Formats: sequence, structure tokens, C-alpha cells
Amino acid sequence: MSEIHVPESLRGACISIGNFDGVHRGHASMLHQLKVLATELCVPSAVVTFDPHPIAILRPEFTPPLLTTREERRRLLLESGIAAVFVLPVSTSLLQLTPEQFFEQVVLGKFHARGMVEGPNFHFGRDRAGSVDTLQTLCHNVGIACRIVAPADDGAEMISSSRIRALLCRRAVADAVRLLGRPYRISGFVHRGAQRGRTIGFPTANLTGIETLLPAHGVYAGTADVNGQRWPAAVSIGPNPTFGEQREKIEVHLAGFTGDLYGLRLNVDLLSEIRPLQSFNSASQLIAQITADVALVQDLVASANH
Repeated sequence: MSEIHVPESLRGACISIGNFDGVHRGHASMLHQLKVLATELCVPSAVVTFDPHPIAILRPEFTPPLLTTREERRRLLLESGIAAVFVLPVSTSLLQLTPEQFFEQVVLGKFHARGMVEGPNFHFGRDRAGSVDTLQTLCHNVGIACRIVAPADDGAEMISSSRIRALLCRRAVADAVRLLGRPYRISGFVHRGAQRGRTIGFPTANLTGIETLLPAHGVYAGTADVNGQRWPAAVSIGPNPTFGEQREKIEVHLAGFTGDLYGLRLNVDLLSEIRPLQSFNSASQLIAQITADVALVQDLVASANH
């Protein structure tokens, strides 16, 4: 536990512990209640996340793909108005702590927490033995304020990271964006590809090194940030069947942009799905479809900006 340092000014904070992957609308209601309780107690608010995901240690084959990188998760949490974000290094020894030991060593020993806010599905300690009932009892015994926040839903189902992952895997990016409360970001480095796009009038940035979940193969509308300026982006994820390619690629065409992006990290914010991947009989058919795709992307981006 020595790996995490809590400044004196943040000891006694009101905390919430969880993975917070995606920092979606479901998390937003809990973060709001965290800030409310912190204000009532006149203490700072803090979020405690894990790295890696505990499942990556316990059952690596079931590790869920990330919706946000560690850096993006931290940025989004701080932008929500939380005073501090701490990352708890996950180890076998940490996961072997009983609920009581975890509470004693982390909640009290590290953070000296004055308040806690969690969702109803919160579990902690070895084998997830600690429930919200356990937490409320432990908090009550030492005088820590504890609030359990009802899960947020969209009128149909609970908003969760797993639900958002499932939507992305079905190419339902617009629905995922609605649950996230913002565009879905993929971020990677631009590397040199076959440069086939240049020959047909639609140069693309080929991305590599993406750490987060990629949506299912298809074509998507979004925007890309280049030096603080946002450009409409048509994004193709998957192989290029027209040219007989099998290798998965992430190709981004920035409408109206001219310049060299090689070696840069490009943040692409996806807004909506456009269509599945298709194989065309000729380059002219492909060009006609891409032209229509780019026009649709520009319309969707313009609508999103109003």
C-alpha cells in the first residue's frame, strides 16, 4: 500500500472507490452525490480507481477491454469537479485482503475517509465478499458517513460500462455515445500505410497503438483533433475488402485537412455509425461511396455542433 501517496490536504476526504471505466452517465450521478456529501462534510472529494482492473489479476482471460485509457479516465473525473483522483495499484496481496482488512488499510489507513459514496453493486475484499451492507456497517462503526446511490438508467436499462461495450461491439456507436454523455474516443499514433487513399483523392491517417475497445468493423462519423482544431472525420475500422485485404486497419479521413500527420497522436471522437464495411467491384464505386460517406459525416458533425 506504500505505492500510493495521499497528501495531508486530502486525508479525511469523501471518497468513492471503483473502476470508473468510461466515466459515463451512470457514474455522473454517483460523482454528483460524492460532491454533495463532500460539501456537506466540508472536505475534499476524491475518487479511488484501480490499475489494472482486478479481473486482470484474478481471471486475465475475462479482462474487459477498456473504454478509457488511464489518462483519459483521470481527465474526465477531474473535469467532473472531483478534487483528486488516486490510482490504487492492484496486486495479489491487495486482492487477498478481507473486506475488513481492505477497509482498515485503505479507507482508514490510507485515506482517513470522512465519507463514502458507492453504487448498490459495489463489492470489496477477497472474493468480493464485502457488499454495500458490509460497507455501511463498517462505516457506521467508525462514524464515517456512507451513501449508496441508486443506479442510473436511461428509462430502459441500467447504464453500465458493460452495456456500453456491448453496444460498441454491435456497431451501435450512437447509442453508446448517448450513454456515455459524450463522443467515444479512440486515440492512436499515425503511421505510414499503403497510401492508397491518396491515389483516389481521400488520404487517410492510419492509426496504431490504440489501447481502448474498437467498435465492430464498419464506417463511422466523428471528429479528429489536430493542434486544437477539430476536423470532420470519416473512420473505417476493419480490413479493406475491395482490395482483398484481411488485416484490420483503422483509417481516418479528415475532411478538408491537408498536411502531414505521421508520428502524431491523433484523438478521434466517434459520434455515430454510418454503414458496415462493403466490397466494391471497382475503384469508381468505392470513390462514389466514400464521397457520400464524407458528405454524411460533415452533415452529422455540423448537426452535433448546433
